[in-house]
Amino acid sequence: MAEDPKTWDVETRLVRGGMARSAYGEMSEAIFLTQSFSYDSAGAADRRFAGDEPGFIYQRFGNPTTQMFEDRLALLEGAEACKATASGMSAVHAALCGLLRAGDHMISARAVFGSCRWIVAEWMPRFGVEVTFVDATDIQAWKNAVRPNTKAFFVESPANPLLEVTAIGAVAEIAHAAGAKLVVDNVFATPIFQKPLALGADIVVYSATKHIDGQGRVLGGAILGGAELMQEAYKDLLRHTGPALSPFNSWVLLKGLETLDLRVRRQTENAAKVAEAVGAHRKVGRVVYPGRPDHPQAAIIANQMSGAGNVLAFDLGSQEAAWRFLDALQIVDISNNLGDAKSMATHPSTTTHRSMTEEDRERIGLTRGWVRMSVGLEGARDLVRDVSRALDQA
Repeated sequence: MAEDPKTWDVETRLVRGGMARSAYGEMSEAIFLTQSFSYDSAGAADRRFAGDEPGFIYQRFGNPTTQMFEDRLALLEGAEACKATASGMSAVHAALCGLLRAGDHMISARAVFGSCRWIVAEWMPRFGVEVTFVDATDIQAWKNAVRPNTKAFFVESPANPLLEVTAIGAVAEIAHAAGAKLVVDNVFATPIFQKPLALGADIVVYSATKHIDGQGRVLGGAILGGAELMQEAYKDLLRHTGPALSPFNSWVLLKGLETLDLRVRRQTENAAKVAEAVGAHRKVGRVVYPGRPDHPQAAIIANQMSGAGNVLAFDLGSQEAAWRFLDALQIVDISNNLGDAKSMATHPSTTTHRSMTEEDRERIGLTRGWVRMSVGLEGARDLVRDVSRALDQA
């Protein structure tokens, strides 16, 4: 009897999940670099378009390599279905658009990535969607924001860039009581350390550009959830608007999944050592890292995350000090990406969250002195030495 992949360990799922070999029996997944597919007859084409016969039609609708990536990620996440997209932001955009229409209301966490904030605050209202922002850690605020026409909740946990953590289960209960769906961006935690669907979320989104690729090569995104909701909310939207992931990028992301568990765990080990050094330095006013006992939501983290992740943030008091720190780094790169094998740091106020007003940034606690760091796979001693030296010059 064939084994059920759902019974496999995480490591086995990441290496072998979703594998669909061709007649050639290749060991590495094949790249089906084709825009379209042929049919044995006109009747076969008719049946395939009608959904009466399985098979691929057009790359915008699906592709064998992309299907393997979707199946493997769904298996890892514990989701019934996954749809890949061309980028993380296309995943966020589609995830919300599939649940909302003109006249609906959504509630969003106030502390989110700058591009997510733009979609929620600027883009969705253009099409008649009302939006309320709340402090994601304030459960009563979510309750108070609910309206009769509330259809979606959106949260990042941990959030970009200051790593606040939301009680996903509690927010999911409020959303479901209101007849709404909860969308969780799980990028910082990764599918290794947090399972939002198991905690009550309806939809999980990823920028696969980050840890899933993990080596700075390609863009990609993913939306995951229950089969019925995914079919109802996203099948036609994704087919007809076209945010399709290229087969080559799908293949790169498949290769990234094979080592995701190994990389994320080593990055987290390194991040804990860097966070300890940063927290002990006299130039640092405050450090936030999910693995530290002084994290404001430490109890929630212990309840819903199995690991702290590789991202930390710290306050150097002023933009001048933050820039001096960044410019003094010799190993760590200045870059706005995260989840890479290479360590990188950025100044969110002038990069990832530049589009937010100063008032909105201050409202989430993002003052000009904050630095966000994504810790990579370099030697921990080298990273601690580089960061400590740069802090001395901050």
